[in-house]
Amino acid sequence: MRIVISGGAGFIGSHLCERYLAEGHDILCIDNFLTGREINVRHLVGQPRFQFLLHDISNPLFLDGPADVVLHFASPASPVDYLKFPIQTLKAGALGTHHTLGLAKQKGARYLLASTSEVYGDPAVHPQREDYWGHVNPIGPRGCYDEAKRFAEAMAMAYHRQHGVDTRIIRIFNTYGPRMRLDDGRVLPNFMGQALRGEPLTIYGDGSQTRSFCYVDDLVEGICRLLAIEHHGPVNLGNPDEVSIRAFAEEIAELTGTPGRFEYRPLPEDDPKVRRPDITLARSLLGWEPRVPRREGLARTLAYFKNSDLLSS
Repeated sequence: MRIVISGGAGFIGSHLCERYLAEGHDILCIDNFLTGREINVRHLVGQPRFQFLLHDISNPLFLDGPADVVLHFASPASPVDYLKFPIQTLKAGALGTHHTLGLAKQKGARYLLASTSEVYGDPAVHPQREDYWGHVNPIGPRGCYDEAKRFAEAMAMAYHRQHGVDTRIIRIFNTYGPRMRLDDGRVLPNFMGQALRGEPLTIYGDGSQTRSFCYVDDLVEGICRLLAIEHHGPVNLGNPDEVSIRAFAEEIAELTGTPGRFEYRPLPEDDPKVRRPDITLARSLLGWEPRVPRREGLARTLAYFKNSDLLSS
């Protein structure tokens, strides 16, 4: 197949490029390097089945030749990034989704939208199921990302109902692993970067808020399984193993062999107090659940971050 991946030089997008190349598919990787990085796909450049296109997906996209699958992963995805680039985030969710859906419609391609657990906002239902509509502040600082993804889901379903586009939607929960940026502002690279530099680990609030961390290889496997079946509504992909931020900081300190020194700061506005996916649907539809234990995934990620070039960047 020929697979088009927007945001293909990003953290998750680059792992998808790698996986589908290994399976023998032709890959067109599209990125504008707003938050993606050339280093993430450098090892793929020059392979005969890999093509890179420098393009902002918020602008119209016209491609020659076939496209069998379109994966839309282009968007800032961390608080640091979408607070820095709120308009670009909204455009990636609105215009970028419109353009990639239009491409899928034109080419008769299967389409997969990368949505997020942030569509649930600061949830009043726990754990979060796909039929929960969420608790989101549309005009708060996080609204640019939350509402961009909620709009993107609505547009994907509209294209499916109105034009018959073969759509799929994944809601991604706190994925981590190699190729994350140490400066992207998410809790795991923050903690690991601070620990490796010998700094106190910054905890926002009292650390009682929870997250559920899924290793990137598990997420990619779930995406591949969803593309292989026909299901058009959203599917949660994440690890239901929930942990408090304070306990997670202690895990990172122990893993890195650094003193457990913590610095507490005020909780950011609209920061979710709990986050845990209900993956009943993914289990029944895909026969999928995470396989990589958090300890093992963290060790792999730590080995990646120990690269001195990454620490100094």
